[in-house]
Amino acid sequence: MARKEKLAKTNAMRELERGGVAFEAQTYEDDGSNATGYGIHVAEALGEDPDTAYKTLVTVAPSGNHVVCCIPVAFEIDLKKAAAAAGEKSLSMLPMRDLEATTGYIRGGCSPVGMKKSFPTLIDETAQLFDQIGISGGRRGLSLRVSPLELASFLNATFADITREA
Repeated sequence: MARKEKLAKTNAMRELERGGVAFEAQTYEDDGSNATGYGIHVAEALGEDPDTAYKTLVTVAPSGNHVVCCIPVAFEIDLKKAAAAAGEKSLSMLPMRDLEATTGYIRGGCSPVGMKKSFPTLIDETAQLFDQIGISGGRRGLSLRVSPLELASFLNATFADITREA
C-alpha cells in the first residue's frame, strides 16, 4: 500500500489550527509564473471556481501603517475604496522588495494568516457569497479552503467593497 506523503505545515496552517479554524489544504504544481491571471490558472488547476479564489495584497498608508487586502483573483484592488474602508487617507501597494521583510511571505505565497505581525485586514465583501474561499497557504504551490466568515473572525478582518474589475 502506498504511503500518503505528509504535507509540511506552514505558519498559516499552524495559526489556523491554533485558532480552531477548519481548513482544507490543496497543493498544485507551481510553474514559477508571476504572470497576470496566475491566480485564475491556479484555481482552475485545483478544479475550483475562480470567483472563490482570493489573493492577498499588502498596502501601506502614508503613515507607514500596513493594511492587508484579500480580493478575488480576477479583480484589481481599488486603493481609494480600500483606504476609505481602512480609515486611511490613502493606500499604495507595498513595494515587492519589502514584502518578505514585512510579512515573512514571498510573492505568490502571501497568506493573510501567519504574517510576522498582525495587520488590519480587509476582505472583499464578495467572499460572503461563498461557503468557502481559497487563500494562499503561505507558500507557492499551496492553497487553503476556508470559511470566509471564520477567516474574518479569526483575523478580526472587515468585509468591504474594495475591488474593481480588471
